[in-house]
Formats: sequence, C-alpha cells, structure tokens
Amino acid sequence: MHLTVAQSLALVQELCPGLAEYKPVDCVICPPFTALAKVAEFLEGTDISLGAQNLFWEEKGAYTGEISPLMVAELADHVIIGHSERRAYFQDTDTAVNKKIKAALGAGIKPILCVGETLDENETGKTGEVVIRQLTSALEGLEEARVRKMMIAYEPVWAIGTGRAATPVGANEVIQIHIREEIARLLSPEIAQEMRILYGGSVKPENAREFFQQPDIDGALVGGASLKAAAFIEITKVAAQG
Repeated sequence: MHLTVAQSLALVQELCPGLAEYKPVDCVICPPFTALAKVAEFLEGTDISLGAQNLFWEEKGAYTGEISPLMVAELADHVIIGHSERRAYFQDTDTAVNKKIKAALGAGIKPILCVGETLDENETGKTGEVVIRQLTSALEGLEEARVRKMMIAYEPVWAIGTGRAATPVGANEVIQIHIREEIARLLSPEIAQEMRILYGGSVKPENAREFFQQPDIDGALVGGASLKAAAFIEITKVAAQG
C-alpha cells in the first residue's frame, strides 16, 4: 500500500528506460488498484507486464469494496494471490486463495501464488508442513493446463519487510523439496520443472545475485526495493547476467 497514482506513474516512468536494457528478463509491475489504469496506459507497447496485488473470487455482486477478476482483466495480465499480508490481516484462508486462483484463471489472468511460513513455524520445524499445505490447497481442483499459466513465489513471512532474508541455499532447498517435488507428486515432474518459482523476502541489489545463482530459484518477488527505481533496475540487471 504505497504510492499515489501520480507517484506510481513517476516511478514507472523512471523504471522503463532502465528496464529496457535488460529485455531478456521478464518484469511484472504490481501497483495499487487505483494506479492500474494509468500505469497500464503508460506501459502499452513496452515489454513490461502489469499485475494487480489482489482480487475477489466473484465476478460481480454485493461485495462493496472488492475488485472482481473481470475488472482486473481489463487492465492487468497477472495478479498476486495469497500474499502473506493478505493471509495475516485480511483472512485470506487457504480456501479463499484457491477460489481466487480459479477466478483469476477463469478471467484469463495469470496468478502469482505466494506461499511461506511464519517465524514461529520456521523455528519449530514446520516450514515443509506449512508450505505443502498452502500449495496443495491452492492447486486443488486445477488441471495441468491451468497450472502451467501460474507462477509461485516462496516468501517466508519472517523475511518480508524485516531486512532478514532467508539464506539462498535454504530458500532453494524449500523450493526444491517442498514446492517442486510436491508439484511433481500432485501433477507431473514436467510441470514441476518448468514452473517458474520466485523467492520473495528482503531481496535487494546486494543479495539478489546469490539467490539467482541457485538452481531452483527462477526470479524474485521484490518488495521494498521495487519502490526505488535504481534498486529495482539493479536487481533486473543482476537477473539478466544470470
């Protein structure tokens, strides 16, 4: 929940020239709902995709204050679903996440599914249990063709906005063992290998390279650093370098 419409537009205007230098890297920008229309207009004709930060699972109805998948689909290609802050503050249960994913896919929007454990769950050895539960519930009832359109972001809750990032090796291990292997079990090894899985949680220019060098980390869900054009461009540069 950052930046007004004018501020969002100013940030994207600053980002675009720098990101254009690193076209091999796929970039998705996810501003607040209020800024989606203006940012979509500015990004038209560029290689940068647009995403929303959330949506509701019904197409229309008496749900004052909510944003339907049809509304999002007019402007954005992607949507973040199940972000830890949505789960923690707005009662986005595993069931709600599953309904939102189905609604997004039904409207032609590509979900970015977030999964991850809290500090207490991490310290008590429940990381795998939590991540697998969230993943299994989120993908319930989805056929392979629809899952292929998704991305998954592993975002340990204790690393978001705290400056404490997971270790690159530790994040890679969670993604390999608890996400890719679970997708292989639920669907197929082929989908598990081709699925784009990101790491999110205090990613910044100083540590991005270490994460991108891990074999099972395909990119980053960038938080605070995305509010600073120079930092986001530098992270993109690191990603382009492989």
